[in-house]
Amino acid sequence: MAVETFHTLIARNKRNTWLLIVLFGMVFVGLGMLIGTAWIGDRRGGMGLAVIAGTVALVLTLASYYGGGAVLLGLSRARRIVKSDDPQLFNVVEELCLAGGLPMPQIYLIDDTAMNAFATGRDPRHATVAITTGLRTRLTRDELTGVIAHELSHVRHYDILFATLIAVMVGVLVMLCDVFLRSRWWGGSRRDSRDRGSQGGAVILVVVAIVLAIITPILAKIIQMAISRQREYLADAGAVELTRNPDGLAHALAKLSDDPEVLEVANRATAPLYIVHPIKKTEERSASIFDTHPPIKDRIARLMSLTT
Repeated sequence: MAVETFHTLIARNKRNTWLLIVLFGMVFVGLGMLIGTAWIGDRRGGMGLAVIAGTVALVLTLASYYGGGAVLLGLSRARRIVKSDDPQLFNVVEELCLAGGLPMPQIYLIDDTAMNAFATGRDPRHATVAITTGLRTRLTRDELTGVIAHELSHVRHYDILFATLIAVMVGVLVMLCDVFLRSRWWGGSRRDSRDRGSQGGAVILVVVAIVLAIITPILAKIIQMAISRQREYLADAGAVELTRNPDGLAHALAKLSDDPEVLEVANRATAPLYIVHPIKKTEERSASIFDTHPPIKDRIARLMSLTT
């Protein structure tokens, strides 16, 4: 892949990120107003619900933006290490940061025999790379370099910021739709009986709101997962640009794919961050639109097709 083509992909990736966030915001506000109008019975109520839900989303986003990395590291039971703890690892990271024009991230170690790694942080100046002891001890230097380059590519592409913003927006959408649906099933009969016959338009509005409340979270999750898979491919390509060696990451992914160990500290919230899915291997089942990671065999095939 030519360098200029790769940088074009990164630029398009970042542009699409903000377009997607704007789209999510528009859908969120529109759905909030529709649900609020159907739920409360007037447009003013709908606007009020949209404002409340938007405020909740903003607060959660800011909390995740400034404190999400620390929370993820805590959930993963990661501990910070310094250069004297592992000089070779720090040398690898320093060389890659120099090649990519990145500041040195903090390095964390997860005491687990499973092989995996992830990056977190809101921007390159506040980045962290965490790897498991299993990965550190079982990869060659070239393979380790490929994995670290992949994670630094996520940092360089601002993927963690994207993941945080979209995850919060999807989460609030799901919460809003779930509250609305539960209220209709358990507390909406009086409004429905009053509307029936005298306010046919209101009944149609309620039906539309219910349908959208069901399908919107599903579509949002599908979009979120599809973007996550594309970002894994792009981070793989970014690793090759940094290392000029597709074999290193390809061999590392093959080892991770064959690793029988289970990462005990991983859960559904943190699983999308890792370089390979830590809970169940995508290679053991057919590809799904809800997968956060593309199949490893496809990633290896793409890596081996890249030219530097």
